[in-house]
Amino acid sequence: MNIAVVGTGYVGLVSGTCFAEMGVNVTCVDIDTNKIARLKAGEIPIYEPGLDEMVTRNIKEGRLKFSTSLAECLDDVDIVFSAVGTPPDEDGSADLQYVLNVAREFGRNIKKYTILVTKSTVPVGTAAKVRKAIEEELSARGESIEFDVASNPEFLKEGAAIKDFMSPDRVVIGVDSERARNLMGKLYHPFMLTNNRMIFTDIPSAEMIKYAANSMLATRISFMNDIANLCEIVGADVNMVRKGIGADVRIGSKFLYPGCGYGGSCFPKDVKALIKTAERNGYKMRVLKAVEEVNERQKGILYDKLVRELGGEDALKGKRIALWGLAFKPETDDMREATALVIIDKLTAAGAEVVVFDPIAMGECRRRVGDKVVYAKDMYDAVLDADALLLLTEWKQFRLPSWGVVKHAMRTPIVLDGRNIYDPADLAQQGFTYHCIGR
Repeated sequence: MNIAVVGTGYVGLVSGTCFAEMGVNVTCVDIDTNKIARLKAGEIPIYEPGLDEMVTRNIKEGRLKFSTSLAECLDDVDIVFSAVGTPPDEDGSADLQYVLNVAREFGRNIKKYTILVTKSTVPVGTAAKVRKAIEEELSARGESIEFDVASNPEFLKEGAAIKDFMSPDRVVIGVDSERARNLMGKLYHPFMLTNNRMIFTDIPSAEMIKYAANSMLATRISFMNDIANLCEIVGADVNMVRKGIGADVRIGSKFLYPGCGYGGSCFPKDVKALIKTAERNGYKMRVLKAVEEVNERQKGILYDKLVRELGGEDALKGKRIALWGLAFKPETDDMREATALVIIDKLTAAGAEVVVFDPIAMGECRRRVGDKVVYAKDMYDAVLDADALLLLTEWKQFRLPSWGVVKHAMRTPIVLDGRNIYDPADLAQQGFTYHCIGR
């Protein structure tokens, strides 16, 4: 089978490469000529474990190609995936201009039956807009060519995207014709040999599933952060609370870990977009508004703890504060909506010197904040003469540091753990002043 994937960002490149790995002939399309040139040379513009080797292998074996023109490959493909960006507009709603641009180019150039599948996360009702854009282009050409529109939301976790795609826990496909259902089923069949996990729905339901899933996970995180903050006030231990409620099979243990706020490309954007979709349809998402409010407050919680520990905001002036972790989560260089950005802004505004280290995201941090911070050579260089250490991202190399080295290097042995990965008793025994979330 031959397919095209428009957009070589995170979702598009991972999806196209994984389809190629399964034997599909894939052309990845992007209007960014520099990015396509880099990809043809085997240079990967994003960080995802294992992706560079898979891209190189499939280019070499001829199943993965790159192009700047969708029109040039449309004659040979059966399915086109639209995986372009849907950034938040100023009001928080999803910006669909790139999605609709793909639809228009599709309509201007198809010559035979083809399916246009929206892989991007889009609001309910987008498929109807996509179909209308295609029909308008066909009408302008004076052509009547059969096509289908489908929705196939992605559920990829950054840092584990290849595993998620190759062994999905479910594949949601929204279609409104049997022909599209059969062709999409054929494409995904190789991924379902041991257990068929394809869920076929109508298109609006498929569009809603993605937003509902991410919003539910965001809700669990914000709920646990609220519980954690209350635990500190009343003297409870959120880790014990988490274990107690997670043992209930109706609740389960996943996404019950409190911390210093969620970030990334999905949760913040999708929560905002779902709230805006509801508003446009005359409904208020009261729970999600609270989820968003809790998360924004939580991103500053370590700063608030540090201010209290030092005796006021004025005490931060001239202090040297070390940050371990910049990406919004481990195994990625993604800093979109990362807690680190909030902390850096607050600390520098208060006059502190901020020294940062992240195993992968240093370049991304430099691109985003420039010289506002000092970039350390390694995790121990970051804490040299530091007045406090803030752990923001739970990278594995941060989990068991040489605390003797850390204490000797720091000016003041204060540790604020935003991910609850350290043992309070252990750090207290080693002479650290330790703060975490909900304990």
